[in-house]
Amino acid sequence: MISMKNSAASKRKRYSLFWVTYALVVLGVAAVGMALGLIFGYAIDLPRVDELQKVRPNVVSYVYADDGRVLGQFATEKRILVTYDQIPKHLKEAILAAEDSQFFRHSGIDFSRAFMTLFRDAVFGERKGFSTLTMQLSKLQFTSRDRTLKRKITDMLYAIEIEKTYSKEQIFTIYFNQIYMGHGTYGFAAAADYYLHKELKDLTVAEAALLAGIVQSPERHSPINHPDQALRRRNNYVLARMLKEGFIDQATYEKSLKDPLAVQGRNFESGPAPYFVEWVRIHLEPKHTADEIWKSGLKIYTTVDYDMQVAANRAVRDGLKRFDRERRRWHGPVAQGQDPSTYRHPDWLEIFYEGLMIPGVVVQSGASQAQVRLGSYTALVGLDDVKWTGSKRVNQVLRRGDVAMFTITKINQNERTLQVTLDRVPEAQAALLAVENKTGAIKAMVGGFDFRYSKFNRATQALRQPGSIFKPFTYVTAMESGYSPYDTVLDAPVSFRDGLGRLYEPTNEDEEYKGLITIQQALYQSRNVPTIRLANALGIKRIIDVAHRFGIRREFPPYLPVSLGAGELTLLDITSAFTTFPNNGVRAEPYFIKRVEDYNGVSLEEHRHRVEEVISPDTAGKMVYMLRQVALHGTAATAVNAAGEDFRRPMGGKTGTTNDFTDSWFVGFIPQVTAGVWAGRDEKKTLGNRVFGATLALPIWVDFMRDVFKQVPATDFETSYQPAGPSENDNNQLLTSQPVSNEPITVEDIKPPL
Repeated sequence: MISMKNSAASKRKRYSLFWVTYALVVLGVAAVGMALGLIFGYAIDLPRVDELQKVRPNVVSYVYADDGRVLGQFATEKRILVTYDQIPKHLKEAILAAEDSQFFRHSGIDFSRAFMTLFRDAVFGERKGFSTLTMQLSKLQFTSRDRTLKRKITDMLYAIEIEKTYSKEQIFTIYFNQIYMGHGTYGFAAAADYYLHKELKDLTVAEAALLAGIVQSPERHSPINHPDQALRRRNNYVLARMLKEGFIDQATYEKSLKDPLAVQGRNFESGPAPYFVEWVRIHLEPKHTADEIWKSGLKIYTTVDYDMQVAANRAVRDGLKRFDRERRRWHGPVAQGQDPSTYRHPDWLEIFYEGLMIPGVVVQSGASQAQVRLGSYTALVGLDDVKWTGSKRVNQVLRRGDVAMFTITKINQNERTLQVTLDRVPEAQAALLAVENKTGAIKAMVGGFDFRYSKFNRATQALRQPGSIFKPFTYVTAMESGYSPYDTVLDAPVSFRDGLGRLYEPTNEDEEYKGLITIQQALYQSRNVPTIRLANALGIKRIIDVAHRFGIRREFPPYLPVSLGAGELTLLDITSAFTTFPNNGVRAEPYFIKRVEDYNGVSLEEHRHRVEEVISPDTAGKMVYMLRQVALHGTAATAVNAAGEDFRRPMGGKTGTTNDFTDSWFVGFIPQVTAGVWAGRDEKKTLGNRVFGATLALPIWVDFMRDVFKQVPATDFETSYQPAGPSENDNNQLLTSQPVSNEPITVEDIKPPL
């Protein structure tokens, strides 16, 4: 009886097991079918992957100086394309160790890694990925960053297709050039240039590991914003994985652990020529599409001399800051009462570099020094750093919670410390332009104090009254009319009436009169009254025509004050005009782009020189002779003589100052180069009492030319003119005490400059 019951129970048990197994098989088949159906459904929607290598990604367009160094770039994605053979072995190994050590063994999907990852996720709750390099490439090119089952399946299907279509080397190279590396950089070559200022071939094992460690999370592992995390990622993960995989030995591992995090960063927006690079962009826009400029990898070769450009930047910044400190007392920090522990500033996200002016918050302050925080860096500010304010205690200038401007003089990346000096943004602005005399090539351009604060280019866009810098055109007209530098002109009070009875009585700046003086003395001492006498005798329309011949295409009213600079022009206008004098009367049309090439090196644009004889070599020789006296005996003599022995070489130039001291000018030349400097306020307000061309513009010019002289040899001017005494011209009209004018004389709202 018991045996029969056991047999029936056993039969029922086998029956139940059969149906459970059957149900599981059916469900399993159904699940597999559904999975296959799902995969098939995704698969038939996949676009073709065989175009992956044919489509070139966005690449950087570079602007080059005349020696091939990079001045700036245009890019939506900063990327440098390389081939597989250009990638160093240890960088390949660092990437494989960090991202996919089985890359050369699997077929797009690492199933063992996927299984272990899913198992550990289910059992231990670890949220880790199992994407191979090929799957990551799929995500970069075809899918998205969404964390969904559909995207993961699609990535796997793409990976299989990619592996069937391309070789491992091709896949690795595409990935290498495409992966995002933070701060707008794409690909490892661009990242090496941006973070380390290095080419791939120069990377150390530690640097290769650093770059490989960025890939997982470019924001979190940025060596710029989070150096500590980047260092931990490099040492604790990438280098350790390279050792475990046998890519490096123990000695290399230990040595690489000790290598400092020598990250510099590269900020082309704050490079040596931001105003010039923007000028290049404006020039390119009418000829090229936005995609061509920003995405196609143009190569723009320019005329700028890199070293001159750096010198020009330094001269303008130092000159403006020096003038600002001399003329304006310290008015306190830009903000007060901030919490040093929570204060943040947008400028702290920039790449720090020596010479950068940036805000900092005072953490604590005492009599002898203050501690300042600038982003992730700290700095100590001592008495020497604030002495220009006139204070004898640091805490009289800086208190806890103050936000002030500081200029970085030295960076210690390892210790995250800076050396800084207290600074401020000057109220005045300045521009500098240097032109090669024989060719018209622009060799340096500065459009303002700092491009970050103002993108307005004062070298090319600002129309300003030239003041006495315009006077040489009157003297050119006189030389062309047969006068000699040694002819005489009367420096005595003079007045004019126009047809409406209005009185115009020009005066000299010093309100003194020297009587009978030579024409050259009237020019090099910048005397107003003799210049007006010359203009009246020669005719103002002739003088304006001469200015037009020199390339100044502005329209001027035919009034006598124009001879003293009452019109408006740009620094580029007047500097280019002055190149005519040292070039024997020939003016070369200014230019700044030599040629433009596409990514493959095909020439798209090339400059052709344009020159024109503006005045005769004899007239040019006379003008050079007179303008040399400005530096020897005239308005520029004091500053030039104080500049030292380097300035005992042939040079000429002219200062310029306008009414109410709103504009300060100096344009000077040597046989090879002409450089012009303008300084003033954008609002056309006074710079201060008795601020002449020799007060602000000339010292900036001297500082710039001191560096130019280091690379340009001293030579004499190519002129055949020899001083020969007075001409035989009838100059009675220049000597009469009260000349009579048949021309209009004054104009409403235009005062004659000094």
